[in-house]
Amino acid sequence: MKDCARWVLILFGCSCKKIWLAKTQSESILLYAFFSKKKIMEPKAKSIRPFIGAKDYTVSRKFYLDLGFDETIISPKMSLFQYGGMGFYLQDAYVKDWIDNTMVFLEVDHVDGFWEKLLAIDLTSKYKNIRIVPVKQLDWGKECFIHDPSGILWHIGEFHK
Repeated sequence: MKDCARWVLILFGCSCKKIWLAKTQSESILLYAFFSKKKIMEPKAKSIRPFIGAKDYTVSRKFYLDLGFDETIISPKMSLFQYGGMGFYLQDAYVKDWIDNTMVFLEVDHVDGFWEKLLAIDLTSKYKNIRIVPVKQLDWGKECFIHDPSGILWHIGEFHK
């Protein structure tokens, strides 16, 4: 792009007294977007997926399948588990401090129904290190808790409407 073209592009959208001279075409486009207040591209988030580890990867995979998650195997040591459009990556990796300090919050539309499902599938008799804590009413809504086979704490919650 020639210098005169750069000046024209910059002056076209410039509403300030200073004139900026871009050295490249990319700089010209960025300056044009800045001065004209136009957005070049605004990416939209599609999902957020935490990575969680497993003490026994095979047991954890079975647990999440029993809980109702769908599994997509990514590699022999990692799977994507999804539930209602939400997901996380389960890894065949165990770092005690990491696992012991991992918490995940899953918002559901009816926590009491989720709790009834937990009781019906009887995870505590199938897996030795699992704990479930009944629904509690809190000032912001309701939640119950599940500790997975590795010790990861899941908050299952429903906010007041």
